[in-house]
Amino acid sequence: MNRNYLYAVFCLLTLIFSHLPSSDGLRRINLKRRPLDLLSIKAAVQARLEGKYGKGLKNAQLKQGDSKGDIVELKNYLDAQYYGEISIGSPPQNFTVIFDTGSSNLWVPSSKCYLSIACYFHSKYKASKSSTYKKNGKPCSIHYGSGSISGHFSQDNVGVGDVVVTDQVSSLSLIPIRVYRTSNDCTQNVSTFLFQVFIEATREPSLTFIIAKFDGILGLGFQEISVGDQVPVWYNMVKQGLVDEPVFSFWLNRDTEAEEGGEIVFGGVDPKHYKGKHSYVPVTKKGYWQFEMGDFLIGNLSTGFCEGGCAAIIDSGTSLLAGPTTVITQINHAIGAEGVVSMECKEIASQYGDMIWDLLVSGLQPDKVCSHIGLCSSYAAQSVSSDIEMVVDKENKEGTSARESLLCTACEMAVVWMQSELKQEEVKEKVLEYVNQLCESLPSPAGESAIDCDSMSDMPTVTFTIGGKAYPLTPEQYILKTGEGIATVCISGFMALDVPAPRGPLWILGDVFMGVYHTVFDSGNLRLGFAESA
Repeated sequence: MNRNYLYAVFCLLTLIFSHLPSSDGLRRINLKRRPLDLLSIKAAVQARLEGKYGKGLKNAQLKQGDSKGDIVELKNYLDAQYYGEISIGSPPQNFTVIFDTGSSNLWVPSSKCYLSIACYFHSKYKASKSSTYKKNGKPCSIHYGSGSISGHFSQDNVGVGDVVVTDQVSSLSLIPIRVYRTSNDCTQNVSTFLFQVFIEATREPSLTFIIAKFDGILGLGFQEISVGDQVPVWYNMVKQGLVDEPVFSFWLNRDTEAEEGGEIVFGGVDPKHYKGKHSYVPVTKKGYWQFEMGDFLIGNLSTGFCEGGCAAIIDSGTSLLAGPTTVITQINHAIGAEGVVSMECKEIASQYGDMIWDLLVSGLQPDKVCSHIGLCSSYAAQSVSSDIEMVVDKENKEGTSARESLLCTACEMAVVWMQSELKQEEVKEKVLEYVNQLCESLPSPAGESAIDCDSMSDMPTVTFTIGGKAYPLTPEQYILKTGEGIATVCISGFMALDVPAPRGPLWILGDVFMGVYHTVFDSGNLRLGFAESA
């Protein structure tokens, strides 16, 4: 018998037995960690938020227990980027991607990306090197506030952990395991493959993608928000029977010194990574992993902002925890974070503060106050709890000047702040002083706010209510540190982001929250589960 044939069989058997599931039924991949820097944390924050929820994806086709599973361990980059490895093609070409529950497409840089500097700093997909590549060629683009990516759709095998999608339109039957060996080393991974439509990015003009430590993004949201209405990777994993349960779970390790950055488990959960039992809430709207959030507390005091319920999503691709500018400003003021001073905000407080106070005391509905005093025109006036734009957004609106829009927005925020203080039965002079202080705490244009690292012991706990259960975050949990010694910088984990209607307003509970609470995404029962991380 041919010696090479016998050697190949030996390698195959070695691979199969060396990669059999461990005793807990979960397969693991070792990952590396990278150092921290402030520029990258801003890039990570900006890339994920500005595009997905602000001006967002503008593609015309954009639509509004211990179980055996597959594990992809995650790298933790400065508590701002969690990314893991996938493969595309035959033989496999490896890429690092963010596993993003806030989007639904898979994209990686293309070898045809010639004009974007970002592509020269990341792994590129080479279609000509893959025997399983199939041309699609349909152009597509994803637009971000800080840049964009564009390219075309392609089809090929996509490997995620030990699972690989092999047929985009296959039946529910199990896909046979395929083994690829790229050298005479018997230590290559054993994988099954999904044949998946993905985006080859031929343009990545943003500085964000140059700095990013990941090559691309693998979306784990619902098909309803998939650009081009393409079937997400997760759908194919479930459809082809490659996981035991239609469930995946995230554990994000917030210890930047630890060897492991975290894990995403496909098909189940790893009981080693959480304490107690998960509490579940239903998904209220498919697209993002959206649910209803209850009251929101700073210290032991309710802000009153979500007493009647707020729409929120869990998003592994968002580094911080984002919410409406109005409330985030209150939080950042309470913890001592400082952002850009808005002159329009201070102007409202000094010139219209007394009038706003008197109208609220008289019983006028809060959403009518700003239009009543002529700061918001009738078509622009909206409920302060429905769509408040960022004060720093200079974009003109239908016949409304940038300044008029800013004054209207500042007025609406002042109404929310005063109404909150009225409930505490504070006197007018004290409330107006408080509003003026909040103006100084408005976040910077990118939404992030800096903080004194030595003041963490004096900061309040911030608590979210989900499904009637309290989920507190301590200062140590919601503050991000980067740098060493006198160069240490602390960033507030709370970021202002005003998602426009019809999707907004929306709270985005990103990695700051998920690092504290192990999260289960149950697509079979359309629910989310939270438990304290271990």
